[in-house]
Amino acid sequence: MLSASELADRLARDAEAVCRHYLSAGRRAGNYWIVGDVANSKGRSLYVYLFGPRAGRWTDAATGQYGDLLDLVRETCGLVDFRDVADEARHFLSHPQSEPASSRRGGAPDYPPVEKPAAERARRLFAMTQPLAGTLADTYLRERGILQASTHAALGFHPSCYYRDLGSSRTTSYPALIAAVTDPYGQITGVHRTWLDPGGEGKAKVEDPRRALGGLLGNAVRLRFPINGPVPLMVAGEGLETILSLSHVMPGLPMAAALTANHLAAFSPPARCLRLYIAGDADAAGRHGIEGLSRRAQALGILPLVLAPELGDFNEDLRWLGPDRLTANLRAQLVPEDAMAYLPV
Repeated sequence: MLSASELADRLARDAEAVCRHYLSAGRRAGNYWIVGDVANSKGRSLYVYLFGPRAGRWTDAATGQYGDLLDLVRETCGLVDFRDVADEARHFLSHPQSEPASSRRGGAPDYPPVEKPAAERARRLFAMTQPLAGTLADTYLRERGILQASTHAALGFHPSCYYRDLGSSRTTSYPALIAAVTDPYGQITGVHRTWLDPGGEGKAKVEDPRRALGGLLGNAVRLRFPINGPVPLMVAGEGLETILSLSHVMPGLPMAAALTANHLAAFSPPARCLRLYIAGDADAAGRHGIEGLSRRAQALGILPLVLAPELGDFNEDLRWLGPDRLTANLRAQLVPEDAMAYLPV
């Protein structure tokens, strides 16, 4: 039976055929296959190398996702278990191609388009999680000063979440903190995974212990958002732990973690929002996110206000300076009536 790396290599030998099947909404452009995203949307954000030493490797410039064709099969088919991914790849490889990939010039794909969106896999994965309280993920966040994470419905724990090393194609699993990414209507469009060390030593000892999948653009991990109610005041930030740290000292305020600086810049504030506090990280990427979201907010008639940490980010402030110092710093930056309403006296 072929290993993960062998399956990926076999798929890469006819990368264009793989793309025509799984990314049928795209098109060939020179040595690349161009499409919108792993959900097979129209667009140009995701590109796949078709030839050369990087054949089969792909990157989504909008989301930061990347991988090989085995990862592409997993994402487009909405699969969770590696066994299902391998079965799907073997099924594809068992069908002979009617003509070489290099001779194709368009027309219908060899197979029906894949119908399962990437968001389906995200919803399935989050449905498999258990409540956070008392789990390794709860302990991980408590060690970072975040003591009430288990009260957030957007967070869950998976005891054995599939992980694939993109460099070696080795597959394994680790416990993981799973955060649901939702759209303005509360529909799960993606998830954010933080793989954890089974022995309780922080994040898992892997190259990239944090990965997001699904539809992130314009969406976020939302905390304390009312169901179908107005959100006149809220906080948006980049990292999950940044937003959880702010929620620790301002538990009544709706907040959203966009997960990356680019996604923060593209976040869609809710209707009827009046003031939007933007929690930035103290780096160039953080400034990019702040500037982009500020422009979006102003165009919508929303007042953007920036919250700045004293250290590198608000989780560092919470851990190293303490909740009282963090509260005092926020009090100096909030509109006085917001400080009165949401900060402890």
